[in-house]
Amino acid sequence: MPQSSNRILDEFARFMTDAAGVAKGVRSEVETAVRTQAEKVLRDLDVVYRDEFDAVKAMATKAREENVALKARIAALEAAAGITPPAEPKKASRARTAKARTTAGKAASTRKAAAGKNEA
Repeated sequence: MPQSSNRILDEFARFMTDAAGVAKGVRSEVETAVRTQAEKVLRDLDVVYRDEFDAVKAMATKAREENVALKARIAALEAAAGITPPAEPKKASRARTAKARTTAGKAASTRKAAAGKNEA
């Protein structure tokens, strides 16, 4: 009897080892499928990678710094030449900017429609 008991336990241990191996394989398959789907969703959403975002952010910061330096240089040159700088233009509100875009869009579509009638 002790022999058959060990045999049953050996079979059970081998079965559990095989089951653990299968479970590990299933887990890796599920992880791969989820990762693939997540990457597909992110690609479809047109999400930017962090390193690309950081690179563009650094470029924008550098451009702003250069802009400030150039404004100071122009102001110094104008002062040296005795020229009074023009007044800063007023910044349009977002509502005015949106209205201007809508008006410009309507004008462009009207021009396209007129051009289409002229060709026919």
